[in-house]
Amino acid sequence: MSLHVSLYQMALLLDCSNVTYGHLESFCFLFFVDMCGQILVFPEETKTAHVTLTTSEQTFSAVTVCLRRQHSLFSLATPSHKNAFLLLKPAAHDVIVLNVQNVRIQFKAQQYKLNDWQSICATWDSTSGLAQLWLNGKPSIKKYVGGSQIQNPSTILGQMSLIDKHTGFLWQFFQEAVFCWHDVYMWNYVLPPCEIQNYMDVLAFKPGNLINWKGLHSNILGNVQARPYTQCS
Repeated sequence: MSLHVSLYQMALLLDCSNVTYGHLESFCFLFFVDMCGQILVFPEETKTAHVTLTTSEQTFSAVTVCLRRQHSLFSLATPSHKNAFLLLKPAAHDVIVLNVQNVRIQFKAQQYKLNDWQSICATWDSTSGLAQLWLNGKPSIKKYVGGSQIQNPSTILGQMSLIDKHTGFLWQFFQEAVFCWHDVYMWNYVLPPCEIQNYMDVLAFKPGNLINWKGLHSNILGNVQARPYTQCS
């Protein structure tokens, strides 16, 4: 497998070919990059290609995640909770699933547009236990999911099914043929509704203090391509 990211985009390139994940041996690349105007493309079906996003904070009690994708969705996992914060759109159902520390709730996905970019934000606060989903500019009702502080998270975009050699945790991920990611942001607090609406409308908003698409800290394994985001207006 090969990585297709232009060299000018990389601040640091590491040869990690001796790192073993389960039975997988490959190359991994660590980079810091402004992804403004770029998308991450997973061009082939695979159980291993993925992007790990790193953050400076390891403990937080609230989460807001916003992203644009052609499919679904996003996972933040810890050694104790494989679904510490998971967004998933089952193909056969008109719902979006949110898991917080392995507790599952569902939101109706009536505005989900097949084969189109989805603008999605999800919020959760451990103090109130409430979660909310925004889909293409439309907020859901708030639902109770409970939960406590999230500690030592790993955030992964992509397709994988392998054993983490440090935690012994089995990562199992989406095995979709081709998909893309764009404008991924994450905050350690509940983003105000007006800020979420600005994100949905592609207006000015405060970038994520945990994950910022304009300054992405990432570790890539496998065939993941950074490509310009182009769309006919």
